[in-house]
Amino acid sequence: MALAVSLPESDETASQKDERARRPMADGSEVALRDLSDYLAEDMAACNRAIVERMDSPVALIPQLAAHLVAAGGKRLRPLLTLASARLCGYRPDATHQRHVALAACVEFIHTATLLHDDVVDESSLRRGMASANAVFGNKASVLVGDFLFARSFQLMTDDGSLKVMNILSSASATIAEGEVLQMSTQNDLSTRIDQYLEVIHGKTAALFAAACRVGAVVADREGAEEHALESYGTNLGMAFQLVDDALDYAADQARLGKTVGDDFREGKITLPVLAAYAAGSEEDRAFWHRVIEESEQKPEDLDHALRLIEQTGAIRITLDRATEYATAAREALSIFPPSRLRQLLQDTASYTINRLR
Repeated sequence: MALAVSLPESDETASQKDERARRPMADGSEVALRDLSDYLAEDMAACNRAIVERMDSPVALIPQLAAHLVAAGGKRLRPLLTLASARLCGYRPDATHQRHVALAACVEFIHTATLLHDDVVDESSLRRGMASANAVFGNKASVLVGDFLFARSFQLMTDDGSLKVMNILSSASATIAEGEVLQMSTQNDLSTRIDQYLEVIHGKTAALFAAACRVGAVVADREGAEEHALESYGTNLGMAFQLVDDALDYAADQARLGKTVGDDFREGKITLPVLAAYAAGSEEDRAFWHRVIEESEQKPEDLDHALRLIEQTGAIRITLDRATEYATAAREALSIFPPSRLRQLLQDTASYTINRLR
């Protein structure tokens, strides 16, 4: 039986409420994450301090590049999941030992390290609406600082002292790398099966979501049903998140995405929108996809034609339907926990993840 955990409805002050009311309106996913961040504001502030502190180095280039990453912002969803999971399981830190904060910072370092490496591999020029680190500092610096952040993450794992936590996070790190290599092996290959594609996004995205949630349960000594429920929540949320992210490359403008629209198309990445459009297309349409994806022969007007084919075949709807299935599974995984404001915020985050496509 799940242990009943009572949580306060909100510790938000009047001034915080006023500040939140003055913020610009956002779409559903942003509202959900903003509310979750507001609820965990104290923990998140401590996590941000830990991130900045651990990014420091006497080697000047490291804090310079780190400052660029911090300035680029980001939702910090993965560390939020660690903080939320720990609190949902009843974790109460003392004044000197806040395991959930240190491990949330660890999760963010793993994620940021993979982003630095990915941008080099993908030759990306934008990250979160700003010039990517590799565009500003060069590929060598980005790779090496990514390595530095991975090393910092393992220092934080070691400092925590739990072999189980280290196993969860180190295994996730290895799985992320496997997912990226698998994606590279399927690149430009239209014969890729949907199950192979789903394996890719599980490795590159969902594995860290799952690990971020699991360690929250572990630090709260809820290593049974609650841990498994949170792992399921994180896995399904991560799958939904990446499916929507892949659809956004063909369905949103650059200002909303904070990246160059059509990056996946230009790089020949195999995603569900492409697989769905290819499967439903005519012989002429398939010849187009073979030329632009498998043969990498792209003309300036090809992206617009690809977007039309994606729309005509309902590929975005197919992708959104699959994402919705995962988001629903994520919400249901949390039913083991008693109703609370925090459980609702996490369920809302799962629901609103798919609203980035609306």
